[in-house]
Amino acid sequence: MRALLTRIWNLLGKWVALPILCLALLGLVGLGIGWVYYSIKFSGPVSTQEQVPANEAQQTQAIIEDAIRIVEQHRDNTRVLRDAHAKAHGCVKAEVTVNPNLPADLRQGVFAQPGKVWNAWVRFSNGNAYPQQDSANDARGMAIKLLEVPGAKLMPGKSHDGEQDFVMFNHPVFFVRDVAEYRQNFNAQANGQKVLAFFPSWKPSTWEIRHLLIALQTLAPAPASPLQASYFGIAPYKLGEQNNIKFRTVPAPGACPSYQLPKLNEKLPNFLRTALYQQLSIDRVPACFALQVQKQDASKYMPIEDTSVEWKEKDSPFQTVALVSIPPQDFDSREQNLMCDNLSFNPWHALPEHRPIGGINRLRKAVYEAVSVYRHERNGVGGGT
Repeated sequence: MRALLTRIWNLLGKWVALPILCLALLGLVGLGIGWVYYSIKFSGPVSTQEQVPANEAQQTQAIIEDAIRIVEQHRDNTRVLRDAHAKAHGCVKAEVTVNPNLPADLRQGVFAQPGKVWNAWVRFSNGNAYPQQDSANDARGMAIKLLEVPGAKLMPGKSHDGEQDFVMFNHPVFFVRDVAEYRQNFNAQANGQKVLAFFPSWKPSTWEIRHLLIALQTLAPAPASPLQASYFGIAPYKLGEQNNIKFRTVPAPGACPSYQLPKLNEKLPNFLRTALYQQLSIDRVPACFALQVQKQDASKYMPIEDTSVEWKEKDSPFQTVALVSIPPQDFDSREQNLMCDNLSFNPWHALPEHRPIGGINRLRKAVYEAVSVYRHERNGVGGGT
């Protein structure tokens, strides 16, 4: 009997092991093909100039209509919220000090004067269009608004003539490459068909598996505190006429007193606001970030029109252009939270030296403005975009 069972086991083993081995080999071949494909596709040189598709304006208008639908779907009672980053953890006052030893080629726009100190507002947020619990997997945002910035702006006459904005979230790449894919992905989400966002048809050639993986990485567990995360501009910008750059902020603990955040109850719905309040308002300890830029090297694969591709640090290292210092403060008042909700951030609130470039930034100009105007009008608030 034992011999019979052994023979049956061995026979089953052959039938099971062979398919598993074949699948493993097929997977390795697929990985090899994918590696070769992306090695060829993601290789330089790349253009240093923008390339605008012919139908981008029509795609943009369709996205605006979907964005309006989303803010209406997620409005809080009678109040219309942002179409993204609706939930703020707080808006805090900050100082942004330009690096005193900044290289000459980076002394452009608001960084033109080494040692210059700008007053600013900083808004920390969750990425979702609906205010959900902080424990939910999500993107996290940081937006900086420099104040009293002189000079003509790219969006004049919109009540933001003295402002320079930097808009970021905590992942180095975006889960769509361009405006056309954003339109398809965003429309599926607006229609409540999330599966179609990355699998628009039965044809495998239309599947965006790499971008789905980026989205899953972006929807990550919350950091212990908004002050402990790094944030990325994802899309490229000008820095003067000669430089195409991306920017980011990273915690700079060496520039501030050391601080250990007490253990908080991360099951509470607003624990990220609590973490911010604990450090700045209770323990009265400042926080610091380094604001850094990364210059495009056009001989490498550092494209302007594809925000799903990371510019590798080994190809072009980040350089610190300024220090963002957030002093101890009381920020969690009803009046300041309402002000925070009414603030509008747009990468096009900018000097020409910091002009946003690339399709996603061109899209932002139109969509952010349209949604902001709609939101403020519905909420009975002045100030436009």
